[in-house]
Amino acid sequence: MDDAAPAHVLVVAHKTAATPALLEAVRERAARGPCWFHLLVPRPPHAGEGEQVLALALPLIEEAAHRPVDGSVSRRSDPMDAVEEALAGDEFDEIIVSTLPRSVSRWLHIDLPRRLAHLGLPVTTIIARERAAPPP
Repeated sequence: MDDAAPAHVLVVAHKTAATPALLEAVRERAARGPCWFHLLVPRPPHAGEGEQVLALALPLIEEAAHRPVDGSVSRRSDPMDAVEEALAGDEFDEIIVSTLPRSVSRWLHIDLPRRLAHLGLPVTTIIARERAAPPP
């Protein structure tokens, strides 16, 4: 890849698409060099939910990236299938996966980051923070 060409970064998220951890990762990635971001939301179980995620998250990600960001809701509910479909339609240089904390993340349970790494692109995994236990 030409050093002057911006990197195309695929951000894969659902419930964590607007978390502080993901926004910080986007900010850091944007600071490292020119890049474009695309937010991919695997098809959620409820109609319209994916569009709601995009409506909430895209302005926040744009603010963090300091540039326009596009997004889409996949026809595929399985995150691996959704990413493979996105890669078949567009060229991406790296992937950022944002997921729930380890205690509740289905994506970590199915080892999504390792599976995505087999696609040959750099993968960054962002794990949302656990909520602190309330004081006794």
